[in-house]
Amino acid sequence: MDNLAPLIEDVTINQLNSDPYPIYQRLRNQAPVARIKSVGRTFLTKAEDTKYVKDNPNLFSSDDRNTPMKRAFWAHTLMRKDGSDHMRDRMAMAPAYAPKVIQNDWMPRYEQIAESYVSRLLHGEIVDLFHVLSGTYAARGLAFLLGIEDASDEELIEWSHALINGAGNFGWLPGPFERADRANEAIHHLLDGLQNRYRKHPNNSAFSVMLNADDPIPEKQMYANIKIAIGGGINEPRDALNTTIYGLLSNPDQLEEVKRQEDWVKAFEEGIRWVAPIQVSSRVAKKDSEIRGCLIPKGDTLMTIQASANWDEDLFEDGELFNVYRETNSHQAFGNGPHFCQGTHVARRAVAKVMLPMLFDRFPNMKIPDLSSVIWHGFGFRGPTKLPVLLQ
Repeated sequence: MDNLAPLIEDVTINQLNSDPYPIYQRLRNQAPVARIKSVGRTFLTKAEDTKYVKDNPNLFSSDDRNTPMKRAFWAHTLMRKDGSDHMRDRMAMAPAYAPKVIQNDWMPRYEQIAESYVSRLLHGEIVDLFHVLSGTYAARGLAFLLGIEDASDEELIEWSHALINGAGNFGWLPGPFERADRANEAIHHLLDGLQNRYRKHPNNSAFSVMLNADDPIPEKQMYANIKIAIGGGINEPRDALNTTIYGLLSNPDQLEEVKRQEDWVKAFEEGIRWVAPIQVSSRVAKKDSEIRGCLIPKGDTLMTIQASANWDEDLFEDGELFNVYRETNSHQAFGNGPHFCQGTHVARRAVAKVMLPMLFDRFPNMKIPDLSSVIWHGFGFRGPTKLPVLLQ
Protein backbone atom coordinates (compact mmCIF):
# COMPACT_ATOMS: atom_id res chain seq x y z
CA MET A 1 0.00 0.00 0.00
CA ASP A 2 2.53 2.58 -1.16
CA ASN A 3 0.84 4.10 -4.19
CA LEU A 4 -0.19 7.69 -3.67
CA ALA A 5 -3.15 8.99 -5.62
CA PRO A 6 -2.21 10.63 -8.93
CA LEU A 7 -1.29 14.31 -8.78
CA ILE A 8 -3.48 16.49 -11.03
CA GLU A 9 -1.79 19.77 -11.92
CA ASP A 10 -4.08 21.14 -14.66
CA VAL A 11 -7.16 21.90 -12.51
CA THR A 12 -7.42 25.46 -11.22
CA ILE A 13 -9.61 26.96 -8.52
CA ASN A 14 -11.05 29.35 -11.12
CA GLN A 15 -12.11 26.38 -13.26
CA LEU A 16 -13.76 24.75 -10.26
CA ASN A 17 -15.63 27.95 -9.42
CA SER A 18 -16.77 28.40 -13.01
CA ASP A 19 -17.94 24.86 -13.85
CA PRO A 20 -16.58 21.92 -11.85
CA TYR A 21 -18.81 19.23 -13.35
CA PRO A 22 -16.74 18.34 -16.46
CA ILE A 23 -13.71 18.09 -14.18
CA TYR A 24 -15.54 15.77 -11.80
CA GLN A 25 -16.73 13.57 -14.66
CA ARG A 26 -13.14 13.20 -15.87
CA LEU A 27 -11.94 12.39 -12.37
CA ARG A 28 -14.72 9.82 -11.77
CA ASN A 29 -13.70 8.05 -14.98
CA GLN A 30 -9.93 8.38 -14.82
CA ALA A 31 -8.83 9.19 -11.27
CA PRO A 32 -11.63 8.91 -8.67
CA VAL A 33 -9.00 9.40 -5.96
CA ALA A 34 -6.76 12.29 -7.02
CA ARG A 35 -4.49 14.86 -5.43
CA ILE A 36 -5.44 18.30 -6.77
CA LYS A 37 -2.38 20.54 -6.63
CA SER A 38 -4.20 23.90 -6.76
CA VAL A 39 -6.43 23.04 -3.78
CA GLY A 40 -3.87 21.03 -1.81
CA ARG A 41 -6.33 18.21 -1.12
CA THR A 42 -7.14 14.72 -2.28
CA PHE A 43 -10.47 14.68 -4.13
CA LEU A 44 -12.91 11.79 -3.80
CA THR A 45 -15.47 11.93 -6.60
CA LYS A 46 -17.33 8.58 -6.35
CA ALA A 47 -20.45 8.30 -4.17
CA GLU A 48 -19.29 5.10 -2.50
CA ASP A 49 -16.08 6.78 -1.33
CA THR A 50 -17.57 10.07 -0.17
CA LYS A 51 -20.15 8.21 1.92
CA TYR A 52 -17.54 5.82 3.33
CA VAL A 53 -15.33 8.65 4.53
CA LYS A 54 -18.13 10.66 6.15
CA ASP A 55 -19.65 7.56 7.75
CA ASN A 56 -16.35 6.66 9.46
CA PRO A 57 -15.26 9.50 11.76
CA ASN A 58 -13.02 7.02 13.61
CA LEU A 59 -10.85 6.93 10.48
CA PHE A 60 -11.46 10.36 8.96
CA SER A 61 -11.71 13.40 11.20
CA SER A 62 -13.64 16.61 10.56
CA ASP A 63 -10.91 18.45 12.44
CA ASP A 64 -9.17 19.92 9.41
CA ARG A 65 -6.84 22.51 10.91
CA ASN A 66 -5.70 23.64 7.47
CA THR A 67 -9.14 24.76 6.36
CA PRO A 68 -9.73 28.53 6.01
CA MET A 69 -12.87 28.12 8.15
CA LYS A 70 -11.23 28.74 11.52
CA ARG A 71 -9.61 31.93 10.25
CA ALA A 72 -12.87 33.07 8.65
CA PHE A 73 -15.12 32.32 11.65
CA TRP A 74 -12.73 33.32 14.45
CA ALA A 75 -13.38 29.93 16.05
CA HIS A 76 -12.91 26.21 15.84
CA THR A 77 -16.50 25.52 14.84
CA LEU A 78 -18.66 22.43 15.29
CA MET A 79 -18.19 21.75 11.56
CA ARG A 80 -14.57 20.92 12.31
CA LYS A 81 -15.13 18.85 15.47
CA ASP A 82 -15.61 15.15 16.13
CA GLY A 83 -17.24 12.94 18.73
CA SER A 84 -18.47 14.39 21.98
CA ASP A 85 -17.10 17.88 21.26
CA HIS A 86 -19.09 18.05 18.03
CA MET A 87 -22.19 16.57 19.62
CA ARG A 88 -22.14 19.00 22.56
CA ASP A 89 -22.05 22.04 20.29
CA ARG A 90 -24.66 20.55 17.95
CA MET A 91 -27.07 19.59 20.72
CA ALA A 92 -26.83 23.06 22.24
CA MET A 93 -28.96 24.33 19.34
CA ALA A 94 -31.08 21.19 18.94
CA PRO A 95 -34.17 22.48 20.83
CA ALA A 96 -34.59 25.21 18.19
CA TYR A 97 -34.71 22.52 15.48
CA ALA A 98 -37.10 20.14 17.24
CA PRO A 99 -39.98 18.99 14.96
CA LYS A 100 -42.71 20.61 17.08
CA VAL A 101 -40.80 23.89 17.26
CA ILE A 102 -40.26 23.88 13.49
CA GLN A 103 -43.96 23.19 12.91
CA ASN A 104 -45.40 25.54 15.53
CA ASP A 105 -42.87 28.38 15.70
CA TRP A 106 -40.90 28.61 12.49
CA MET A 107 -43.17 27.48 9.66
CA PRO A 108 -45.90 30.05 10.47
CA ARG A 109 -43.14 32.67 10.37
CA TYR A 110 -41.85 31.41 7.03
CA GLU A 111 -45.38 31.47 5.62
CA GLN A 112 -45.87 35.07 6.74
CA ILE A 113 -42.51 36.09 5.32
CA ALA A 114 -43.16 34.31 2.03
CA GLU A 115 -46.56 35.99 1.68
CA SER A 116 -45.03 39.39 2.41
CA TYR A 117 -42.05 39.03 0.10
CA VAL A 118 -43.91 37.42 -2.83
CA SER A 119 -46.59 40.14 -2.63
CA ARG A 120 -43.91 42.71 -3.47
CA LEU A 121 -43.37 41.12 -6.88
CA LEU A 122 -45.39 42.51 -9.79
CA HIS A 123 -46.81 40.69 -12.81
CA GLY A 124 -45.07 41.55 -16.05
CA GLU A 125 -41.73 42.45 -14.49
CA ILE A 126 -38.38 40.80 -15.18
CA VAL A 127 -36.64 40.43 -11.83
CA ASP A 128 -33.51 38.69 -10.58
CA LEU A 129 -34.84 36.25 -7.98
CA PHE A 130 -31.36 35.91 -6.46
CA HIS A 131 -31.48 39.52 -5.34
CA VAL A 132 -35.17 40.27 -4.81
CA LEU A 133 -36.51 37.09 -3.21
CA SER A 134 -34.47 33.97 -2.54
CA GLY A 135 -31.79 35.39 -0.29
CA THR A 136 -34.03 37.79 1.60
CA TYR A 137 -36.63 35.08 2.26
CA ALA A 138 -34.00 32.71 3.63
CA ALA A 139 -32.43 35.49 5.70
CA ARG A 140 -35.63 36.71 7.37
CA GLY A 141 -36.82 33.23 8.30
CA LEU A 142 -33.42 32.33 9.71
CA ALA A 143 -33.33 35.56 11.70
CA PHE A 144 -36.35 34.43 13.73
CA LEU A 145 -35.07 30.88 14.12
CA LEU A 146 -31.71 32.10 15.44
CA GLY A 147 -33.13 34.94 17.51
CA ILE A 148 -31.35 37.73 15.65
CA GLU A 149 -34.30 39.41 13.95
CA ASP A 150 -32.83 42.84 14.88
CA ALA A 151 -30.44 42.36 11.94
CA SER A 152 -31.68 43.50 8.54
CA ASP A 153 -31.92 41.19 5.53
CA GLU A 154 -29.08 43.09 3.92
CA GLU A 155 -26.83 42.67 6.96
CA LEU A 156 -27.56 38.95 7.24
CA ILE A 157 -26.91 38.35 3.54
CA GLU A 158 -23.63 40.26 3.68
CA TRP A 159 -22.53 38.34 6.78
CA SER A 160 -23.41 35.05 5.15
CA HIS A 161 -21.53 35.87 1.96
CA ALA A 162 -18.53 37.13 3.92
CA LEU A 163 -18.30 34.07 6.15
CA ILE A 164 -18.87 31.55 3.35
CA ASN A 165 -16.40 33.26 1.03
CA GLY A 166 -13.87 33.33 3.83
CA ALA A 167 -14.40 29.67 4.66
CA GLY A 168 -13.94 28.80 0.99
CA ASN A 169 -10.87 31.00 0.56
CA PHE A 170 -8.55 28.10 -0.27
CA GLY A 171 -6.17 30.51 -1.97
CA TRP A 172 -5.75 32.27 1.42
CA LEU A 173 -6.14 35.71 -0.12
CA PRO A 174 -6.33 38.64 2.34
CA GLY A 175 -9.48 40.28 0.93
CA PRO A 176 -12.02 37.55 1.81
CA PHE A 177 -10.64 37.29 5.34
CA GLU A 178 -10.86 41.05 5.87
CA ARG A 179 -14.50 40.94 4.76
CA ALA A 180 -15.15 38.04 7.13
CA ASP A 181 -13.53 40.00 9.97
CA ARG A 182 -16.01 42.83 9.50
CA ALA A 183 -18.88 40.33 9.58
CA ASN A 184 -17.56 38.73 12.76
CA GLU A 185 -17.27 42.10 14.48
CA ALA A 186 -20.86 43.03 13.57
CA ILE A 187 -22.30 39.66 14.63
CA HIS A 188 -20.47 39.69 17.96
CA HIS A 189 -21.71 43.22 18.63
CA LEU A 190 -25.29 42.15 17.91
CA LEU A 191 -25.11 39.03 20.10
CA ASP A 192 -23.49 40.94 22.97
CA GLY A 193 -26.48 43.28 22.96
CA LEU A 194 -29.08 40.49 22.87
CA GLN A 195 -27.92 38.49 25.86
CA ASN A 196 -29.87 40.38 28.52
CA ARG A 197 -33.08 40.26 26.45
CA TYR A 198 -33.04 36.48 26.18
CA ARG A 199 -32.02 35.90 29.77
CA LYS A 200 -35.08 37.92 30.84
CA HIS A 201 -37.43 36.74 28.10
CA PRO A 202 -36.36 33.33 26.76
CA ASN A 203 -37.93 31.77 23.67
CA ASN A 204 -37.28 28.86 21.33
CA SER A 205 -34.71 30.64 19.16
CA ALA A 206 -31.27 29.05 18.89
CA PHE A 207 -29.44 31.85 20.71
CA SER A 208 -31.97 31.88 23.54
CA VAL A 209 -31.90 28.12 24.10
CA MET A 210 -28.09 28.14 24.15
CA LEU A 211 -27.95 31.03 26.63
CA ASN A 212 -30.52 29.50 28.96
CA ALA A 213 -29.34 25.88 28.91
CA ASP A 214 -28.78 24.14 32.24
CA ASP A 215 -25.19 23.44 31.21
CA PRO A 216 -24.41 26.06 28.57
CA ILE A 217 -21.53 25.77 26.14
CA PRO A 218 -18.91 28.57 26.26
CA GLU A 219 -19.98 31.92 24.85
CA LYS A 220 -17.36 31.73 22.08
CA GLN A 221 -18.92 28.50 20.86
CA MET A 222 -22.44 29.91 21.06
CA TYR A 223 -21.33 32.74 18.82
CA ALA A 224 -19.59 30.28 16.48
CA ASN A 225 -22.78 28.20 16.24
CA ILE A 226 -24.80 31.26 15.28
CA LYS A 227 -22.23 32.20 12.65
CA ILE A 228 -22.22 28.70 11.18
CA ALA A 229 -26.02 28.88 10.95
CA ILE A 230 -25.86 32.31 9.28
CA GLY A 231 -23.34 31.04 6.76
CA GLY A 232 -25.22 27.90 5.79
CA GLY A 233 -28.78 28.79 6.69
CA ILE A 234 -29.02 31.56 4.10
CA ASN A 235 -26.84 30.37 1.23
CA GLU A 236 -28.09 26.80 1.15
CA PRO A 237 -31.89 27.31 1.04
CA ARG A 238 -31.38 30.30 -1.27
CA ASP A 239 -29.34 28.22 -3.72
CA ALA A 240 -31.69 25.23 -3.37
CA LEU A 241 -34.68 27.44 -4.21
CA ASN A 242 -32.99 29.12 -7.17
CA THR A 243 -31.64 25.86 -8.57
CA THR A 244 -35.02 24.14 -8.29
CA ILE A 245 -36.79 27.07 -9.94
CA TYR A 246 -34.27 26.98 -12.79
CA GLY A 247 -34.66 23.22 -13.15
CA LEU A 248 -38.45 23.47 -13.34
CA LEU A 249 -38.57 26.46 -15.68
CA SER A 250 -36.07 24.86 -18.05
CA ASN A 251 -38.13 21.65 -18.07
CA PRO A 252 -41.75 22.82 -18.57
CA ASP A 253 -43.18 19.31 -18.94
CA GLN A 254 -41.82 18.39 -15.52
CA LEU A 255 -43.12 21.65 -14.07
CA GLU A 256 -46.65 20.89 -15.25
CA GLU A 257 -46.51 17.42 -13.71
CA VAL A 258 -45.14 18.80 -10.44
CA LYS A 259 -47.99 21.31 -10.31
CA ARG A 260 -50.55 18.62 -11.09
CA GLN A 261 -49.31 16.22 -8.41
CA GLU A 262 -48.05 18.91 -6.01
CA ASP A 263 -44.67 17.18 -6.05
CA TRP A 264 -42.78 20.18 -4.70
CA VAL A 265 -40.74 18.09 -2.24
CA LYS A 266 -39.61 15.79 -5.04
CA ALA A 267 -38.65 18.82 -7.11
CA PHE A 268 -36.67 20.23 -4.18
CA GLU A 269 -34.82 16.94 -3.63
CA GLU A 270 -33.94 16.73 -7.32
CA GLY A 271 -32.78 20.34 -7.33
CA ILE A 272 -30.30 19.79 -4.51
CA ARG A 273 -29.11 16.54 -6.07
CA TRP A 274 -28.63 18.16 -9.45
CA VAL A 275 -26.61 21.11 -8.10
CA ALA A 276 -25.72 20.50 -4.47
CA PRO A 277 -25.71 23.80 -2.55
CA ILE A 278 -22.83 22.48 -0.43
CA GLN A 279 -20.57 20.94 -3.04
CA VAL A 280 -17.65 19.67 -0.98
CA SER A 281 -16.60 18.74 2.55
CA SER A 282 -13.17 18.04 4.02
CA ARG A 283 -11.88 15.28 6.29
CA VAL A 284 -8.42 14.45 7.65
CA ALA A 285 -7.05 10.90 7.69
CA LYS A 286 -6.41 9.86 11.31
CA LYS A 287 -4.21 6.95 10.23
CA ASP A 288 -2.77 5.48 7.06
CA SER A 289 -5.55 3.96 4.98
CA GLU A 290 -6.36 2.92 1.44
CA ILE A 291 -9.10 3.94 -0.98
CA ARG A 292 -9.31 2.29 -4.41
CA GLY A 293 -5.73 1.07 -4.10
CA CYS A 294 -4.37 4.54 -3.30
CA LEU A 295 -2.48 5.23 -0.09
CA ILE A 296 -4.13 7.90 2.05
CA PRO A 297 -1.35 8.91 4.46
CA LYS A 298 -2.13 9.88 8.03
CA GLY A 299 -2.74 13.64 8.12
CA ASP A 300 -3.78 13.86 4.47
CA THR A 301 -6.76 16.13 3.84
CA LEU A 302 -9.51 14.57 1.77
CA MET A 303 -12.20 16.52 -0.01
CA THR A 304 -15.40 14.55 -0.40
CA ILE A 305 -17.13 15.93 -3.49
CA GLN A 306 -20.84 15.38 -2.90
CA ALA A 307 -21.55 17.41 -6.05
CA SER A 308 -19.78 14.68 -8.00
CA ALA A 309 -21.26 11.84 -5.93
CA ASN A 310 -24.72 13.14 -6.86
CA TRP A 311 -23.90 12.63 -10.55
CA ASP A 312 -22.13 9.30 -10.10
CA GLU A 313 -22.94 7.02 -13.02
CA ASP A 314 -23.03 4.04 -10.63
CA LEU A 315 -26.14 5.48 -8.98
CA PHE A 316 -27.73 7.96 -11.38
CA GLU A 317 -28.61 7.53 -15.01
CA ASP A 318 -28.14 10.83 -16.83
CA GLY A 319 -27.15 12.48 -13.56
CA GLU A 320 -26.36 15.71 -15.38
CA LEU A 321 -30.07 16.12 -16.22
CA PHE A 322 -32.69 17.63 -13.94
CA ASN A 323 -35.32 14.91 -13.61
CA VAL A 324 -37.85 15.15 -10.79
CA TYR A 325 -39.23 11.73 -11.62
CA ARG A 326 -36.03 9.68 -11.70
CA GLU A 327 -36.56 6.27 -10.11
CA THR A 328 -34.20 6.72 -7.16
CA ASN A 329 -32.59 9.78 -5.65
CA SER A 330 -30.12 8.74 -2.97
CA HIS A 331 -28.28 12.07 -3.05
CA GLN A 332 -25.73 13.25 -0.50
CA ALA A 333 -26.60 16.96 -0.64
CA PHE A 334 -27.41 17.11 3.09
CA GLY A 335 -24.34 15.08 3.99
CA ASN A 336 -24.32 11.90 6.01
CA GLY A 337 -22.80 10.57 9.19
CA PRO A 338 -22.54 12.67 12.37
CA HIS A 339 -22.47 15.93 10.41
CA PHE A 340 -25.79 15.42 8.60
CA CYS A 341 -27.19 18.93 8.10
CA GLN A 342 -29.09 20.12 11.18
CA GLY A 343 -31.21 22.52 9.15
CA THR A 344 -32.44 19.88 6.68
CA HIS A 345 -36.06 19.84 7.82
CA VAL A 346 -36.33 23.62 8.01
CA ALA A 347 -34.89 24.08 4.51
CA ARG A 348 -37.07 21.36 2.98
CA ARG A 349 -40.24 22.84 4.46
CA ALA A 350 -39.36 26.48 3.85
CA VAL A 351 -38.54 25.87 0.19
CA ALA A 352 -40.74 22.93 -0.84
CA LYS A 353 -43.76 23.33 1.41
CA VAL A 354 -43.97 27.11 1.48
CA MET A 355 -42.15 29.12 -1.18
CA LEU A 356 -42.25 26.95 -4.31
CA PRO A 357 -46.04 26.33 -4.33
CA MET A 358 -46.77 29.94 -3.39
CA LEU A 359 -44.51 31.41 -6.06
CA PHE A 360 -45.84 29.20 -8.85
CA ASP A 361 -49.42 29.79 -7.72
CA ARG A 362 -48.95 33.57 -8.00
CA PHE A 363 -46.99 33.40 -11.25
CA PRO A 364 -48.12 30.19 -13.01
CA ASN A 365 -46.60 31.25 -16.33
CA MET A 366 -43.29 32.48 -14.94
CA LYS A 367 -40.40 31.88 -17.32
CA ILE A 368 -36.72 32.60 -17.86
CA PRO A 369 -36.58 34.82 -20.97
CA ASP A 370 -32.95 33.96 -21.71
CA LEU A 371 -31.39 30.84 -20.19
CA SER A 372 -27.92 32.10 -21.10
CA SER A 373 -28.44 35.10 -18.78
CA VAL A 374 -28.42 32.83 -15.73
CA ILE A 375 -25.02 32.86 -14.03
CA TRP A 376 -23.75 29.94 -11.93
CA HIS A 377 -20.74 30.14 -9.63
CA GLY A 378 -19.01 28.32 -6.83
CA PHE A 379 -16.79 25.42 -5.91
CA GLY A 380 -17.35 24.94 -2.18
CA PHE A 381 -20.91 26.26 -2.40
CA ARG A 382 -22.80 26.57 -5.69
CA GLY A 383 -25.98 27.97 -7.17
CA PRO A 384 -27.23 30.61 -9.61
CA THR A 385 -25.88 34.02 -8.66
CA LYS A 386 -28.13 35.66 -11.25
CA LEU A 387 -31.61 34.32 -12.09
CA PRO A 388 -33.68 36.76 -14.20
CA VAL A 389 -37.30 35.63 -14.60
CA LEU A 390 -40.38 37.13 -16.22
CA LEU A 391 -43.25 37.15 -13.71
CA GLN A 392 -46.55 36.26 -15.34
